[in-house]
Amino acid sequence: MATSLPIPRDSQAKLVHILRLSAQIFAERGFEGASMRDISRATGVSLSGLYYYFESKQKLLYLVQKNTFTYIVDRLHARLEGVRDPQTRLRLLVQNHLEYFLSHPHEMKVLSHEEALEEPFRKEVAAIKRRYYTLAREIFDGVAAEASASALNPRIAVLSLFGMMNWVYKWHNPEIDPGAEELTDSIVGIFLHGVLPSATEHTELHLATVPATESEES
Repeated sequence: MATSLPIPRDSQAKLVHILRLSAQIFAERGFEGASMRDISRATGVSLSGLYYYFESKQKLLYLVQKNTFTYIVDRLHARLEGVRDPQTRLRLLVQNHLEYFLSHPHEMKVLSHEEALEEPFRKEVAAIKRRYYTLAREIFDGVAAEASASALNPRIAVLSLFGMMNWVYKWHNPEIDPGAEELTDSIVGIFLHGVLPSATEHTELHLATVPATESEES
C-alpha cells in the first residue's frame, strides 16, 4: 500500500515523487483499478493540483513509462561510453537493467504488464522501447560476431534476454537472493553458456564421478 510522503518543494523532485507513488498505485491496483483520488492521497498533492499538472490518468501512466525508459536508455548509453569489449557491453546492459528495476519494482511491473496506454502516448513510448531494443540488438550482434554464432536468431535471443531480466521482479527476494551484481553474473552466464556443461566439461564431469574400478575396466 502506498504511503504518503512529504512533498518536495523542488519541481523536478516533486515530479519524481508523484510518478514514483503513481507507479506504486498502478502496480498494486492496476491502471483501471486506480483513481486520481488514490494518487492524490498517496502523494499528498490535492486532486485539483494533480489535474493542473496532469490532465488525465493516462498522462500519468505515460510519464511513468516515458521517464523510466528514457532514464534507463540514457544511463546505459553513458555506461557504454568507451567500452568496446562485446561481453563487457552485454554485462553492462544486464546490470544497468537489473540495478534500476530491483530498486524500482513497481515501475518494472507497470512497464512489463500495463497495456492500458492509449494513443498518442502509446506511440511515443513504443519509440523509446525500440531505441532500447535496437541498442540491445547491437550489443548482442557484437557478442554473436565474436563467437561466430550467426545461426542464432538475434530477435529471439534479445527478447529472451529481456524476458529473463523483466521477470526478476516476480521472484526476487532481497532477503535470500543475490543483489544486482551477482544476479547479473548469473543471467549473463546462463545467456552466454546455458545451464548444461560443454561436451568437454560433461566428459570430465562423467569421468570424475565414475567409480575407480569401472574407470580402470574401461
